[in-house]
Amino acid sequence: MIEARHLRVLRAVATTGSFSAAGRELGCTQPAVSQQMKALEASVGTPLLVRSGREMRLTQAGEALVRHANGILAGLTAAEEEVAAIAGLRAGRVRLVSFPSGSSTLVPRALAALRAAHPGTRVSLEEAEPPQSVEMLREGDCDVALAFRYERAAREQEGEWADLVVRPLLTDRLVALVPERHRLARAGSVAIGELAREPWIAGCPRCRGQLVEVCEGAGFTPRIDFATDDYPAVVGLVGAGLGVAVLPQLAIESVRPRGARTVTLEPAVRREIVALTLPDLAQVPAVAATLEQLGRAAGRK
Repeated sequence: MIEARHLRVLRAVATTGSFSAAGRELGCTQPAVSQQMKALEASVGTPLLVRSGREMRLTQAGEALVRHANGILAGLTAAEEEVAAIAGLRAGRVRLVSFPSGSSTLVPRALAALRAAHPGTRVSLEEAEPPQSVEMLREGDCDVALAFRYERAAREQEGEWADLVVRPLLTDRLVALVPERHRLARAGSVAIGELAREPWIAGCPRCRGQLVEVCEGAGFTPRIDFATDDYPAVVGLVGAGLGVAVLPQLAIESVRPRGARTVTLEPAVRREIVALTLPDLAQVPAVAATLEQLGRAAGRK
């Protein structure tokens, strides 16, 4: 195996013309240079230098190796500088995947703080709901996944994220959303059973499943007239008087609910918001910094 330190010695010998001069350039002794040259020749299995008295010249193999050494050593220097920049957060890239209500609330604050602290770190953002986002993380398509799971699901699927680093961010409570002229619009709180006869507007597939589960737990099956993954569309449909909805508080925060009012839902239904990454990725400075800023953004809620 050819070692970089041996290539540096060979290049110095070729440039200076002697072991003693190469030693002075490299800051080591002439015997040390001689020893490293012998080790390099043993490694490649052929002479690299021809010694005749005080004169020293490269063999054909030596000339070839010196020619390649310049490019190899330049590449190593560039690699060392790039790795040092990444380790020092002067450079680096993080691929972040988030669900929409996280993208519009937690992510902007976190990324603004990250850019201010480490302007050389680049972050790309893609949207996906769990479990797709979690699978993207496991398959290497992202570095950090912002995800959520409902409390009951967390209890039932305790080991679901056992192979991942889990950074808890916040607990997000679901709220009822009703038209502003609705009979319950000014109620302090509402039991979901009081909305049993209402037409419903449902959100994303996972939230839709949670809605049906909560309603069935209260003794009824919701009549879903509209379903959309777009939270502003849900709010707009409720505001137009076309039905009621249950949405996470985080989703309401990013939308101005014109024509609609939020009402506290009892009993409380909550979802856990987390940032996920792989154990090895958690050691990467840019990823660790991103997790830290997501945690700070969630803490300001």
